[in-house]
Order: sequence, then structure tokens, then C-alpha cells
Amino acid sequence: MKVIRIENPGPGYRLVLGETGRPDPGPGEILIKVAASGINRADLLQARGHYPPPPGASPILGLEVSGAVAEIGPDAAGYKIGDEVCALLTGGGYAEYALAHVSCVLPVPKHVTVMDAAALPEAHFTAWTNLMDAGRLQPGESVLVHGGASGIGTAAIQLLAALRHTVFATAGSEGKIKTCMELGARRAIDYRNEDFVAVIKEETQGRGVDVILDMVGGDYIQRNIEAAAVRGRIVNIAYQKGAEARVNFAPVIAKRLTLAATTLRARTTEEKAAIRDALADTVWPLIAERRIRPVIDGVYPLAEAIKAHERMAEGSHTGKILLIS
Repeated sequence: MKVIRIENPGPGYRLVLGETGRPDPGPGEILIKVAASGINRADLLQARGHYPPPPGASPILGLEVSGAVAEIGPDAAGYKIGDEVCALLTGGGYAEYALAHVSCVLPVPKHVTVMDAAALPEAHFTAWTNLMDAGRLQPGESVLVHGGASGIGTAAIQLLAALRHTVFATAGSEGKIKTCMELGARRAIDYRNEDFVAVIKEETQGRGVDVILDMVGGDYIQRNIEAAAVRGRIVNIAYQKGAEARVNFAPVIAKRLTLAATTLRARTTEEKAAIRDALADTVWPLIAERRIRPVIDGVYPLAEAIKAHERMAEGSHTGKILLIS
């Protein structure tokens, strides 16, 4: 089968098309004939040598795919050959075939094409577990989503709006601001020209927001503390501006804040299954009702994976970038 290999891992990495044997599904696994795979920043980090796959995971890039079930392993109930599915992976998505554990598989939702469904797993698994589990989001609470035009951001805004939460988002261009507003943000903040802390305080009459979903880090760490409401929860899922910062923790005590940081890839199948079940119960029906949709920035052939990475690295994309086999 065709597969993308990493050559010269590091800052000047290359992605080249190669060939390898088709994998066989083990216990609890299905083999998916890949229609499309989603690009994630974790892929860029892995190619640069900063994010090795967890033990036992495929060294091939790619954390989510969509396609048709091609083979079913032992004890992998729930699907039959030919079913159209999408799946969260620990690796292996940049290929013609990919293995997925059934705990991380969902059917392609109604009104979504099998190709576009590749944009759903990573963004929605991440948004759900960080907002609902780590963020302990309660009905009626408000949320600030940083990186609102990213794949995770566009998923989170739509989910929150569908569940009737007040959503604020940050983004870095007029087009991205417009997208965030169209997806359900009450106010989208241009972080290049506006101070999100000041805007949040103005919009909430000084109260702040209940939950902040942050992938930026750096100086945002302190500013998030300032923007949070009393008993607020701040959840970091990445540190694109750096994981180190000088922080005044006095407001954390005064406001009784919770600071959390999570990853998804190395979680157990049982943990991922719980998230999958929550998505199936709550999010997939919203997608079927067209209240949530995948936001696709662009689609690239598998052989042009490096161009897809360059598109993500430049930061001008909105929503998900996909590879098609």
C-alpha cells in the first residue's frame, strides 16, 4: 500500500510517498480503506522530532481518517465490511489503509461525505473531553475558545453554540473573525489588534468567562487568568507560543481557579471509548441535524502531504486540512 514516510526528521523534514505492506487488524481492531486523513499540528511536531508516537503506535503520521471498513479483527464487534466510518488513531493515517481500535470508531454522520468525515474525529474528541471533562462545563456557562478558526476551534464553537453556551473566540484575520461569528461565537476577537482580556471584561460586565480552551500558551497563560471568572477553569491543549511563562498566581487563589492541561493520543482505549460514546450520544445527532458541520480549508493528494503541512505551518488556514488517498 502507499504510505507517506518522514525523511530527515527535524526542522527540514521531507515527506515522501513510499510503499509498505498492508497491516492486519489485531484484537479489537478494524482495517479502514482510507478515503481521507486529517492533518493536525501534532503531525508537524512528530515530523520535526518533537512528538514521538506512544509505545505500540504506528510510526506513520496521521491521527484521524475516514473511509470504508476493509477487514475486521477478532473481537471487533459493531461494524461490517463496507461500512463508512471515521476514526481517531494513535498513528498510521497517511496511508491507503489504516488500523483503528473500535473504541475510537464512529459512523460517518448523515449529511456528511465520507471524505469530509476525516475532519471530525480529532477535533471533536479533543473539544468534547477538554470542555466537558477537564473543563467541567455546566449548562449556561460561557467559554472563550482561542484559535477559533482552527479545526478544534471551529468544532468547539459550533458545539458550544448548539448547546446554548455563550461563546467568545480569538482569531487573527478578518476572514477568520467572520467564520467564528458565522459558526456561533457571540464575539470574535482579533488578537492582532484587540486585547482579548479587555474585550472579555467588557462583554461580561467585568465577570469574565467560566471556561477557557487554550492552545497558545506563552503570555496567554497570565492573560487567561485575568480573563477567567471566579471558579473558572482554564484548559491548555497546546503551547504554540511556548510552555514557559512568568505567572502571578495570586489571582488563581483569589478567584479559586482550576488550571488544567491534557493530551489525547496516549490515553487508554477505555478512556477514548467513553469520549466516543459521549460523541455518539450528543454530537453526532447535532451533525446529522446540520447544526454542526465539518469546516474544510483544503484537500491535497496523499503524494502532496508536504504541501498540506506547509499550509498548516503558515497558519492562514481555516478549519481542517485533508489528505485524500
